[in-house]
Amino acid sequence: MAMNKTQKAATVDQLVEKLEQTPTIYLTNYTGLTVEQATDLRTQFRAAGVEYKVIKNTMLRLAMERIGGYDDLFDHLHGPTAVAFAVEPSAPGKVIKKYLADKKTEIPSLKGAHIDGAVYHADALEVLANLKSKNELLGEIITLLQSPITNVVGALQAQGGNLVGAIKTIAETAKA
Repeated sequence: MAMNKTQKAATVDQLVEKLEQTPTIYLTNYTGLTVEQATDLRTQFRAAGVEYKVIKNTMLRLAMERIGGYDDLFDHLHGPTAVAFAVEPSAPGKVIKKYLADKKTEIPSLKGAHIDGAVYHADALEVLANLKSKNELLGEIITLLQSPITNVVGALQAQGGNLVGAIKTIAETAKA
């Protein structure tokens, strides 16, 4: 059933809201998936916290134009397009990569992705799937920040509280 202008405007408004709320989108080509395969893929996306929808290219383009910053993805808006919306940048990539490996297929294929303002093209699936989550990155940063403190505490304890010895140990550690 064809949509009237009011329905189209409402759809574009909803897409604008969705794009503004979601820092990560993946554009995929799903042509060739059976209904059963598409349902299985949606289930896997849902389990990973990803929303996967088939969206008309024209509607998506209008929403993207209204927000701005998506110009590099316009070339990918041709043919059947399904969009994966996610908060976690690597989640859709991991689902797609696992699905392709498990099913030994090439569909769905990545057309492009937009993650926090950065654009990735069809050949970036491997890179996207291997991105670390924000929690993993924060953990690494905290570990790096704690490392010098641990060295200072260790140096103080190693010298039995001797301030001169602690400073000397810290200076030697810093040189190494």
